[in-house]
Amino acid sequence: MSFLLSVTAIKSNNVDVNAPLITDDKIVFGLLMGVLALIFYTASKKGGWEKFYKIIPALFLCYFVPSLLSTFGIISAEYSNLYYIAKNFFLPAALILMTLSIDIPGIIKLGPKALIMFFTGTVGIIIGGPIAIWIMSIFSPETVGGEGFEAAWRGFATLAGSWIGGGANQTAMLEVYKYKQDLYGGMITVDIVVANILMAILLIGIGKNAKIDKWLKADTTAIDNLVVRMEDFQKSVSKIPTTTDYMKIIGVAFIGVSISHFLGQQLSDYFSSIVDNPDEAVLASKFFWLVLISTFFGFGISFTKAKELEGVGASKFGSIFIYILVASIGMKMDIYRVFDKPLLIFVGIIWLAIHLGLLIVVAKLVRAPYFFLAVGSQANVGGAASAPVVAGAFNPALTTVGVLLAVLGYFVGTIGAIMCAELMRLVAPV
Repeated sequence: MSFLLSVTAIKSNNVDVNAPLITDDKIVFGLLMGVLALIFYTASKKGGWEKFYKIIPALFLCYFVPSLLSTFGIISAEYSNLYYIAKNFFLPAALILMTLSIDIPGIIKLGPKALIMFFTGTVGIIIGGPIAIWIMSIFSPETVGGEGFEAAWRGFATLAGSWIGGGANQTAMLEVYKYKQDLYGGMITVDIVVANILMAILLIGIGKNAKIDKWLKADTTAIDNLVVRMEDFQKSVSKIPTTTDYMKIIGVAFIGVSISHFLGQQLSDYFSSIVDNPDEAVLASKFFWLVLISTFFGFGISFTKAKELEGVGASKFGSIFIYILVASIGMKMDIYRVFDKPLLIFVGIIWLAIHLGLLIVVAKLVRAPYFFLAVGSQANVGGAASAPVVAGAFNPALTTVGVLLAVLGYFVGTIGAIMCAELMRLVAPV
């Protein structure tokens, strides 16, 4: 579609000067796949590349290189449907394939630290907003001030909804606090830029998680045991895959995706019909149901022979889908946009720095592994599209933890965002 629009614009001598060099998604997709292949190829090499990837994780490059392509105008998420496709097709497929061999006893043995770090992240967002506004009011009160529906704190309330829950919670805050629509774009920029900076930092940390865990004095026994049990199961059912096996994997994954979309649409339509403001209701969000149903679909078939598909690479296919999602997320990050609203973005950076700082302090106190810190953060700030990515980067066996925490974020998002908004109202300069 974007390609046809570009051709039409050229024919009418009305070329879009903001369009990237490549707008055809067929070409963009091939380019991203080439980038991913090159990263994984070099990551498998010894010598200099091995030293390089010890410093910069491959997963971070899968995210960062597409962001550079977007920044320099080669591709752009605004002219592409790839993120939509990855989020709505590849993500649920990955959740199914990574959940079908789920080890429930192993997840239970992870203990309460996952929830402790998740709610610590939530508290960090709730108190981080008002503290960031108070700090900025000392240096630039006009940035965080304003009156009526143009008051900056009302706009930041939408960020609180997004950074605790997700898109539905963000829309709910926009409706509840009636922030002026003309100014809302600035908050969207802050959301995209600052949240992506945080994700980049967490991805880099994954490459150094052993050192971080040592500094935190964390007990990673339960996580290590879950990973070992997962690997032992893979070995017990492992066999040389055939084309039939691969077709089974693809068939199971995308049958589950289609069922999830169908039921998700039905449930979304139902809850939309019984609430006054469907855009504000989490249960009226089709994406919420898509994530939930696909996860439970994978969980359900884990009690059948489908679980044996792990032996022919089910989770590896899931990982491929996740990396495609990571690349498409990277497309959304235009580094130049950091300079569009520098002071607003600085407020967001202070805000999430408080969020991350609190997570580090609590992780140190309770000796929680970096895995719980990173996933607890992304389950809040990144939601269901990012938390499984970060969790799966540690090990595919841990993906489900990210999903479950992200779903929890949807439920507490609106309440937490309202608490944050009211605190920001109190400290915001008039």
